[in-house]
Amino acid sequence: MAAIVYDSLLLAAVLFAATAAVLPFNSGHAFRPDQYFYPAYLIGVSFLFFGWFWTHGGQTLGMRAWKIKVLTKDGKSLNWRQAGLRFFSALFSWLIFGIGFWWILFDKRKRSWHDHLSDTAVYLDPNSAGSR
Repeated sequence: MAAIVYDSLLLAAVLFAATAAVLPFNSGHAFRPDQYFYPAYLIGVSFLFFGWFWTHGGQTLGMRAWKIKVLTKDGKSLNWRQAGLRFFSALFSWLIFGIGFWWILFDKRKRSWHDHLSDTAVYLDPNSAGSR
């Protein structure tokens, strides 16, 4: 959970920058609730943020700080399809009060819904930065 908090702070900064990039296209005004492009855009930016890290080494910056890594069950980096399944199923899990994350407490292999759906798992990574 600490990695999620850490990554949420980093994602917030990325989303601020992403908003600043598109604000001029809205005449500099705040986005209204009926402008559905904006939340879809932020979800897309969020997916690219997580997807890029997961497909390039399996670690976000928060995961690196806590020495964990997300990989396929055979120890390889995720592909974009798996990253998409993982991201959108985790997003769905958050929308229903994190039930997919709580599932870890009952799963014998300690895997969440998004781990099951994307055929991935979170592993401890003793070789991460800061493990000297």
